[in-house]
Amino acid sequence: MTPMHAPDPDFATDAQVPLPPLAHGRSCGCALHARRRLGGALIGSGALAALGLSTPAAAQATSPLAGQCRLSGFTKFVSADQIEQAAGQQYQQMLQQAAAQRGLAPSNHPQVQRLRYIAGRMIPLTAGCNARAQQWRWDVNLIGSPELNAFCMPGGKIAFYLGILAKLKLDDDEVAAIMGHEVAHALLEHSRENYAKTVATRGAIELGAALFGLGGAGATLANMGGQLLTLKFSRGNESEADALGLVLSASAGYRPEAGVSLWQKMLAASKGAPPQFLSTHPSGESRIQDIQSRLPNLAPVYAGAAKPARRFGPPAA
Repeated sequence: MTPMHAPDPDFATDAQVPLPPLAHGRSCGCALHARRRLGGALIGSGALAALGLSTPAAAQATSPLAGQCRLSGFTKFVSADQIEQAAGQQYQQMLQQAAAQRGLAPSNHPQVQRLRYIAGRMIPLTAGCNARAQQWRWDVNLIGSPELNAFCMPGGKIAFYLGILAKLKLDDDEVAAIMGHEVAHALLEHSRENYAKTVATRGAIELGAALFGLGGAGATLANMGGQLLTLKFSRGNESEADALGLVLSASAGYRPEAGVSLWQKMLAASKGAPPQFLSTHPSGESRIQDIQSRLPNLAPVYAGAAKPARRFGPPAA
């Protein structure tokens, strides 16, 4: 893992205390990854109600996400349970490392509350895309690193890095655009798909072990979790996550146009960088054009969604 930077004083307290639960079924959010970094508030049944949040209207009707939720055939070659367990182990290791370096935001941090609120509006919608999401123990954390990064690991493990919120001065709609994209990767099981493709290149024996859970369980999960650190999403994965993520954020009541301003900020922040992210990701310009082309179809989704009752601002400078 990349070493943590100097801790933010706001991250210095309550770092190792489990974050309070949120929940499924009630309403309360990719980075734009060069590589998959694995970084909780556990969101379990009934907890969002404790926050005074209601289920978005879109969650009660036929999910508009359904048409965007086609899983790759490769996913059947690797156990979803194993992938999610391995991801959970890697996530906890990252949280422990962050806490040890006073880089894990406490539960009362304003940006943690912000992220949980936005996530809580999205999570009730996810079962309309992937039935497994109803059983995930969703986690939401903020890591005190200046990197422009965020992710949602298999099993609903969400983390944002402070840098992406502070340096880009993201509003709630832009945060929702990132979170929607990252959650979409998890719902579409892109890590499972890409791990299967990686294993398949090594021969049928290893593929069989991954499929049927053969071999030493501890070693298998450790190896799998380590590889999840370096898996890259393809251009196709990124485009799929963009499409689904926009529907998800719009359904949660956040402006889909924020995807455009988000990528404009990303382009400005990465000035001088190669035009393609890792050469496999759509360039910022093409991504913006693709998002703009989707906006007319997203307008009725956003118009029919319950809007957030609370609004938050970016971190103070």
